[in-house]
Amino acid sequence: MKYITEPSKRLELKHEYDVIAVGGGIAGVAAALAAKRAGAERVLLIEKMFGLGGLATLGLVTIYLPICDGMGRQVSFGLAEELLKLSMKHGIESRNPVHWLSDYSASERASAERYQVQYNAAVYTILLEQKLREEGIDILYGTSVCEVSVENDKINALIVENKSGRYALGVKSVVDCSGDADICKFAGEETALYSEKNVLAAWYYATKDGVYTLKQLGYAEKEKSDRAEGEEVKTLVRERFTGVDGEEISHMMELSHEQTLIDFLQKGDISDNHALATISSIPQLRMTRRIKGVLDLDINDDKVYKETSIGMISNWRKRGPVYEVPFETLYGKKIKNLITAGRCMSAADNMWEISRVIPCCAVTGEAAGAAAAMSDDFAALSVEKLQNHLVKNGVVLHWDDLMDVK
Repeated sequence: MKYITEPSKRLELKHEYDVIAVGGGIAGVAAALAAKRAGAERVLLIEKMFGLGGLATLGLVTIYLPICDGMGRQVSFGLAEELLKLSMKHGIESRNPVHWLSDYSASERASAERYQVQYNAAVYTILLEQKLREEGIDILYGTSVCEVSVENDKINALIVENKSGRYALGVKSVVDCSGDADICKFAGEETALYSEKNVLAAWYYATKDGVYTLKQLGYAEKEKSDRAEGEEVKTLVRERFTGVDGEEISHMMELSHEQTLIDFLQKGDISDNHALATISSIPQLRMTRRIKGVLDLDINDDKVYKETSIGMISNWRKRGPVYEVPFETLYGKKIKNLITAGRCMSAADNMWEISRVIPCCAVTGEAAGAAAAMSDDFAALSVEKLQNHLVKNGVVLHWDDLMDVK
């Protein structure tokens, strides 16, 4: 193996921020909004693509999964509900949650569509951008974080690259919403890889006879616990992907494009009434790398009281289960001013598939962003202070508290 030495050089410290959220998916958007609303003066959201929403928009996973338990009770509130309603601002594609937007009883809601929606990706990504700009949050598109500077167990700067070149951004607190725990990895925080790896997905939109339709090619596979003994999982290709290797991801995208075209052409060639409308512009990876936090969220935590809960999420796969998310699942044991949100949070493999989706990204993003505005040492932060702030902003923390919520 050959090596070269990268020329060392002094980097300009171009700007300084109170809070930087890395990754412009739903977790990053929620974190940036929450940080600003919690009093951080200078907040930056860094996104390597040129649109917000991540998998929820650029990845065409355009289903805002349920913020209810499927039994008639809403469990995720605050920004999780605000961002769901934002996606519906100019109409929906399907899964209209009418029973949740009007005065229906819990029993009526339990037998109806869950509190979820399918939205238009292009409209939503613009609405998210407008929301951040309205609230005074800086956005830096086309930018990758390629290294971090750490002093005394705290990140004091992010090293970024974009069209302007390579430079540094000073920061007090960082929220890793990269989806792959990239900042955790750069900073030397403990991380874990998803042991099962990812199956290939190739979701796309096509028009056929004037109907614009989402094709969910390569859906999330069955959990091991739901498979019959010896049941073989059918996938688009036999390969699986870690999602943390550049060459592997490039190969994955090539396969995704190939499978998309094959599937589209099965309905016929291009014509006036048959068009391939939109393909994903980012890899449709689900679980890759996460922080190894102070605590893990586990599938067996259904309705288990967590004293340090920062909000609740439901199980999008089945009706009934509800999980309180402890604050300690969001940060690690080494880097004091680094916190995570979304699929970067600490969750056991059996829970990762549940906690990676949009509602949990919004719930954890709101908590992480608010915490980042309050402190640069998360282990030392008063969880009660954070909880009080979240409750004031409409978040419900515990299952028992739902008895007081209509």
